[in-house]
Amino acid sequence: MSRGHQKIKRHQLLPDRKYGSTLVTKLTNYVMDCGKKSVAENIVYGALESSSKKLNAQPLDVLERTFKNVGPLLEVKSKRIGGANYQVPMEVNRERKETLTLRWIIAAAKARKGAPMAEKLSMELIDACNNTGAAIKKKDDTHRMAEANKAFAHFARL
Repeated sequence: MSRGHQKIKRHQLLPDRKYGSTLVTKLTNYVMDCGKKSVAENIVYGALESSSKKLNAQPLDVLERTFKNVGPLLEVKSKRIGGANYQVPMEVNRERKETLTLRWIIAAAKARKGAPMAEKLSMELIDACNNTGAAIKKKDDTHRMAEANKAFAHFARL
């Protein structure tokens, strides 16, 4: 039996100990594998330090610029109407934008070959700051798909 629409209590993340940012904590949690948080922290801190040195900027500024560049404005969601499935473009809310951005950056970093994870993540952060790289390509593909299905936008209100 369905429980209806209940208010879900969101877990409040604590800011990380080095930069005092919840965004860095989220990135660390996404990088974390098998519950090894200290390893994930070393990877994230190393990547932020390395990318900030190469871009001559503060580590948090690099992360903010990366999020601004990679974060999607639109995405398509499948909606079934009258026996047909339509890809309906919808606006992305802030939390979903953060989640997609983190997911795309980590996936793009993991897809790179021949380097330690901290270095791969650093290179992906630098590419995202310069509006290049796999995460930016994923965002562009998502926007292109939403633009192509703009004709079905009126189904979003149903």
